[in-house]
Amino acid sequence: MIHFILLFSRQGKLRLQKWYTTLPDKEKKKIIREIVQIILSRNQKTCSFVDWKDLKLVYKRYASLYFCCAIEDQDNELLTLEVVHRYVELLDRYFGNVCELDIIFNFEKAYFILDEFVIGGEVQETSKRSAVKAIEDSDMLQETVEEYMNKPAF
Repeated sequence: MIHFILLFSRQGKLRLQKWYTTLPDKEKKKIIREIVQIILSRNQKTCSFVDWKDLKLVYKRYASLYFCCAIEDQDNELLTLEVVHRYVELLDRYFGNVCELDIIFNFEKAYFILDEFVIGGEVQETSKRSAVKAIEDSDMLQETVEEYMNKPAF
């Protein structure tokens, strides 16, 4: 089970966080600081898996962003790397060659894509086509509602 997912820049700026375990905000901030420091201090040639407390951190760097998942000790690290890669593929498919600015300015879409893919720390939809279709359907619904709301009422 995934306990949380963090996306942060090479400068240590948090871009996205999704928690699947309940923790107080103060504890979350402490964990984020610690994890960002651990991952950014590691050499690029080292393994993408880190034993941390009673969890494992699995991370991957794409361009200027680090994608980090905390999983249980007995979970498969390689499968988690595939989950991270699939999320990046979904972001790429939606945004078209996703970059850090896409996530900064469209964070609600990045969260929505993640929610279509992972629910409660477990992968729910493995099909890229199905996940992207759900996102496009949501966009169509939003556009329809906006058009309806902008029509004058007589």
